[in-house]
Amino acid sequence: MRLSTKGRYAVMAMVDLARRETDAVRAVALADIAARQEISLSYLEQLFARLRRRGLVTSARGPGGGYRLARGPQDTTIADIVHAVDEPLRATRCGAGKGCMIKGERCLTHDLWADLGEHIEDYLASVSLADVATGRLTADRRAA
Repeated sequence: MRLSTKGRYAVMAMVDLARRETDAVRAVALADIAARQEISLSYLEQLFARLRRRGLVTSARGPGGGYRLARGPQDTTIADIVHAVDEPLRATRCGAGKGCMIKGERCLTHDLWADLGEHIEDYLASVSLADVATGRLTADRRAA
């Protein structure tokens, strides 16, 4: 599976927002997220426009403006975030309805990679923003 910077940076920024929102009375400025996560502000603005359109964040203008989560971090999955920034979660190189070979046929390992993509999708859909923001994934792995 290939996850570009769009998906990774959107998740990083949303985790940062989730961590800050519980303490903050006001919205979180993208400039602050950009500085903490070392992500270009203009790139974050593009990502948050997509996240806002998909209903994952709300924005407030003016002094004290910025972004807030549109719903609780426990109600937002990592898959929601990745899909919101138009990242496909597939491990094959096939296009919609077409195979990955030049003549449109499936390659020999297509089913293997398609199955892997489904597992990745299921996993990201099972992990909430709250799980990542509170470090529950790390604690769960240490216990295992």
